[in-house]
Amino acid sequence: MTYGEAKPEIYVQMGHKDSVKSIAFSPDGKYIASGSSDEKVKLWEVSTGILVRTFEGHKDEVHSVCFSLDGNYIASGSGDKTIKLWEVSTGELVRTFVGHEDRVESVAFSPDGKYIASGSWDRTIKLWEASTGKLVRTFEGHKYGVNSVCFSPDGKYIASGSKDRTIKLWEVSTGKLVRTFEG
Repeated sequence: MTYGEAKPEIYVQMGHKDSVKSIAFSPDGKYIASGSSDEKVKLWEVSTGILVRTFEGHKDEVHSVCFSLDGNYIASGSGDKTIKLWEVSTGELVRTFVGHEDRVESVAFSPDGKYIASGSWDRTIKLWEASTGKLVRTFEGHKYGVNSVCFSPDGKYIASGSKDRTIKLWEVSTGKLVRTFEG
């Protein structure tokens, strides 16, 4: 992964100005993305600790960040009810995904990079086409907010964890609830 001739940001307060809510390693392990209550996403170089870039555009806390498997994009979920897709090499906002009715707590890329899943306190999981921003389907069944989402390694399933103390397993292609884990 190459980020061109990115020059590190240098100013008095380089770090986040509020609590860090989420972090993710780039697939090659060279960078860390961080999302914060200061409404920003930052990209850090692991080997030096240097801040490479700041991504600005959210209007509320950033609760979740993740890299695409090719390392070219970062997705971020926020209290502003949106998901934003950022180009890592330029810092440009590629698109904003709108459709949740409450804060977005978790975002995840599918293994092939075609989709982004988002979990929200509106009790839903949404599946989005990464390339277009189109909403593919909504998964409903949790009684309380969704705190976490992830794809299975083969991309066929999404698992979601909720404040309702359950984990639900969903079939991506149909939206069907496969199983609920309780205990």
